[in-house]
Amino acid sequence: MAVTEKDILSRLSQIIDPDFQKDIVSLGFIKNLSIDGGNISFDINITTPACPVKDHFRSEAERLVGSLPGVQKVSAKVTAPSAGRQQKVEKSGLVSVDSIIAVASGKGGVGKSTVAAALAKELSQRGYKVGLLDTDIFGPSLPTLFDLHKEELQGTADNMIVPIEVDGLKVMSFGFWLGDSPAIMRGPMVSNYIQQFLHQVAWGELDYLFLDLPPGTGDIQLTITQSVQLDGAVIVTTPQALSLADVGKGILMFDRVNVPVLGVIENMAYFICDQCEKRHLVFGEGAGRSLSRRFGIDVIAQLPLAPHDYGITFNHHVENKAVADAVDQVVMALGKYSRGTERPEISFDSANVTVTWKDGHTVSLPNRELRASCQCATCVNEFTGEQVLDVNTIDAAIQAKSVQPIGNYAISIDWSDGHSTGFFPYTRLKELAAARAL
Repeated sequence: MAVTEKDILSRLSQIIDPDFQKDIVSLGFIKNLSIDGGNISFDINITTPACPVKDHFRSEAERLVGSLPGVQKVSAKVTAPSAGRQQKVEKSGLVSVDSIIAVASGKGGVGKSTVAAALAKELSQRGYKVGLLDTDIFGPSLPTLFDLHKEELQGTADNMIVPIEVDGLKVMSFGFWLGDSPAIMRGPMVSNYIQQFLHQVAWGELDYLFLDLPPGTGDIQLTITQSVQLDGAVIVTTPQALSLADVGKGILMFDRVNVPVLGVIENMAYFICDQCEKRHLVFGEGAGRSLSRRFGIDVIAQLPLAPHDYGITFNHHVENKAVADAVDQVVMALGKYSRGTERPEISFDSANVTVTWKDGHTVSLPNRELRASCQCATCVNEFTGEQVLDVNTIDAAIQAKSVQPIGNYAISIDWSDGHSTGFFPYTRLKELAAARAL
């Protein structure tokens, strides 16, 4: 009996995507299925080129289909969507860039630029076409990170800037233009330069472009998010309470411009002693749990306080397992969000706030109880984690004046008592509902 399309898809449906927790057939990953007697070929169209499970998908697909009676040869090709972003500027150099990822931080000094360079370098070393753009006009770091202090920028016949190439990685920074001179300019001029470096760089075809954003949530960040269709953002922080306090600002900024936050990378999370190989938590621990509890965003990677592990400069081959794992997590999150976010339905009245997901799961919590669970800096001590809110002061008749979804991970509530700074992660809402059911 000849093998049928139904037989093949039935076998392929046994492969489960770890992010979506669904099989690759129902997700629509199987394309161009061809049956030529005993020869079977098809494409597995994954969400992003560097997906870390793509080799597993291919080998499993060939094994499962190859075990069908009558099948002689199986050819499974892994593909990824090509660039299809909406361009807001004509003749933009971003026209052939598949994915643009912003690397941001709420404050300076957390190693954001080093992390951005490490992520870009790692993906480039894997053979992907990668670019890195340093968008910090006033404090460009890329020339120092790559030890490129005497580079002369070149232009094309159509007035595009040619990026500097370092071991296959394309890089660009305002620092190449300025050298050691300070950038002294006002807001409108800054925006013009940012637009130029976003759209007038001849990136060519890229799988990934990383944007190293300045710290904070100022004019440059807003100009970028309004001028470019970003596919996701990574927020870099350290375990220190002062750094964590600013993470929420970055989450809100990206949410308001419809950019998904892929996750948080905790830099300088630990130090491994050369002598005893013991892991020392120099800046404390528990930051990941605190972030998840307060904002609903996962810490997707922890990087060590060890600059020599992944290079003080990045103009040479770099190997670091922690960075490699971080790249895998970023890419997986990017693939997950590339299919869009599914926000639940939200309703509220004088008694409860209710959240209903598309799968039918519903959580309904009393207003006063929910207000008392707020984890913001006003209600919880950021250093000790102890609650400072006196729940006895909460009005029994308190209710939500408005409820806004934050990405697909939390809601923000404007309460009738004037409080509006708290995030309420969906995971936290489910925990509260489960505790009430006991």
